[in-house]
Amino acid sequence: MHRNDHFDQEYLWVVTVEEIEAFVCIARTGGFTEASRRLNRSQPAISRRIRELERSLGAALFERAGRQVSLTEAGTALLPYAEAALATIRDGERAVRDLSRDAGGARTLGLAIVGTLADSHIVDALRAFEADFPEVSVELRTATSREVSTLVRGGEASLGLRYFPDADPQLESIPLGTEKLLVVVPASHPVTASSVPDLRALPDERWLGFSPERGQPDSFGHLLERRLTASGLMDPPITRVDSLTAQKRLVEAGFGVALMPVSSVREELRIGSVRAIEVESMGAGLPVVVVRRRRGYHSRPAAAFLRVLKDHTPGLLG
Repeated sequence: MHRNDHFDQEYLWVVTVEEIEAFVCIARTGGFTEASRRLNRSQPAISRRIRELERSLGAALFERAGRQVSLTEAGTALLPYAEAALATIRDGERAVRDLSRDAGGARTLGLAIVGTLADSHIVDALRAFEADFPEVSVELRTATSREVSTLVRGGEASLGLRYFPDADPQLESIPLGTEKLLVVVPASHPVTASSVPDLRALPDERWLGFSPERGQPDSFGHLLERRLTASGLMDPPITRVDSLTAQKRLVEAGFGVALMPVSSVREELRIGSVRAIEVESMGAGLPVVVVRRRRGYHSRPAAAFLRVLKDHTPGLLG
């Protein structure tokens, strides 16, 4: 089809925030239906925004297969810039709202946190912060480590608490400490000792673990593989389950064993549905970090919460 040069020039940079927002949401969720639900817009409205964006850019951004979609090469190229654009806009909104405090405007602090880190240390830090800054409204979201980084990268959260530093150069990872790891087994497991010298005491186990994160040299999934290999357990069966809650339920059901942070199994240990075995030679810990955008807007509430958090997590949860 013949392209109209005047038409292309007219639409080249006519891209709206709503179109970019729809594009990023679809890329994250993998479908138009879920994006329309999250953005509280009708699916035809979301589809229209993507058509207009593709028309403006002169390229298809998604490959459609039924209800599922995947990014094209052009969509993959656009995504980091679209996320950065949204984050910059949200930073600007946040900066203006912070300035409006003198005129009676309320401040907000967006936090994203891995659910298992909602430990007493973190709860105490939140309580102390809210006592010192009653005018600040804390918006808290729980997510996986990968999702925490995504929320911070896109400007939907000012700070994120996750496991392991993020290798993304857009993000700064500020260490808080290290959380102790234990091998968690079913209550009826034949090994009854509370500690063992090394993982060779568990030679024939089916392990439950996370998938290694792409583009991240370190992740929870990498940690399990390395620890098993270092203990001389070559190619042990690992079932990938990307949810700590699901891993716990499977351990309770006798489906396998898992390497888990202390904070994630406190309740199950208390009621006796699982048992923990300490591995003396492992010395493994799970690094906990705060992530924030390197060039993002760092509000005074965010800086204040970071100070409070460091005061309440000396050495963290080990």
